[in-house]
Amino acid sequence: MLDFRGVIFDIDPVFANSQEWYDAIPEDLRPRKDQPFYHLLAENAEASYIAYVSQQNLLADDSDEPVEHPAISGLFTGFSDGRYELRREHRH
Repeated sequence: MLDFRGVIFDIDPVFANSQEWYDAIPEDLRPRKDQPFYHLLAENAEASYIAYVSQQNLLADDSDEPVEHPAISGLFTGFSDGRYELRREHRH
């Protein structure tokens, strides 16, 4: 539905954002709350931003092209074989 690419940097096992955020989504597009939600460093043709996306709304990006979000270098050490390597200090 939305044309953007992103890199997942955190996961909530179920919805963990505000009710206000959830209510701002048109009712016919609201995802279920009982699924994983992903925090993404996202970008589109106009901007870079942080996105919060339900699992049902994610698609794999098979381009193998890096995302150019300005926060990438703060969370990841590099990009290889279509994947980012999370910095050691951010691992759980």
